[in-house]
Amino acid sequence: MPMLFPADGIIEPLIVLALAEDLGTAGDVTTRALVPQGCAARAHFINRKDGIIAGLRIINLVFKQLDPKLKAKTELTDGAFAPAGSTLCTIEGSAAAILTGERTALNFLCRLSGIATTTHRLQQKISHTKAKITDTRKTIPALRALEKYAVVCGGGVNHRMGLYDMVMIKDNHLALMNGDIAAAIAAAHAHAPNLPVAVEVENLDQLRGALAAGPDRIMLDNMPVPMMREAVRITAGRRELEATGGITADNIVAVAETGVDYISSGWITHSAPALDIGLDFAPSPKA
Repeated sequence: MPMLFPADGIIEPLIVLALAEDLGTAGDVTTRALVPQGCAARAHFINRKDGIIAGLRIINLVFKQLDPKLKAKTELTDGAFAPAGSTLCTIEGSAAAILTGERTALNFLCRLSGIATTTHRLQQKISHTKAKITDTRKTIPALRALEKYAVVCGGGVNHRMGLYDMVMIKDNHLALMNGDIAAAIAAAHAHAPNLPVAVEVENLDQLRGALAAGPDRIMLDNMPVPMMREAVRITAGRRELEATGGITADNIVAVAETGVDYISSGWITHSAPALDIGLDFAPSPKA
């Protein structure tokens, strides 16, 4: 998988914040009231619907914060398809710690698996074409590394991670340069010669101007499908082409069949439905 799970040092502070949000200043009052001290339990993470799983390592990271003695055994690997009813992970140890960390672990796991599943389903719809689904920067603040990891688990590819790893010239940049695409691309190459340069175009005249200036990728912004098809013909493989803006499950096949190389979708991260995953307790391994 091209993108590895983000380093623990990046994820653990997010988990600490998520647990603090849930525990407040009083802690898990329900568990403290009802669960005897020292009670042990076994529980299973089980998905209620078919899906692609992403983020299993987070289960260990969440419960490590609550009780390092808890033992979690994952039954699948990230990127795997799990039919409804699959056991994803089994955890044993302190019942109180399991109950306290349950929702935090599930919130991460359900969201990331939902992104992976949505990405996979869209990619499957266009599998007869060469187009690849790619993500955008439309992610939940501070969760980008995880969400983009989930996209890869679902079979998509990552666009730039942030403002630092690609020059992307968009309409507002061009507005400040009086629409001069050639000048914008030349300035980008001069300032960041080692970074890829992408530019958005909205019509075929802009496309021709961009082709002459030589960016690495040209993004066809909100183009109707017939214009996009003509853009592919004009480009003739000289540059990577990406369809962007207004992509839906209803039109993605027609867009992919134009011959573009990439289709970017903010929806796969900002609006993907969470995969339904739950935690079920089994009889305690100890009395």
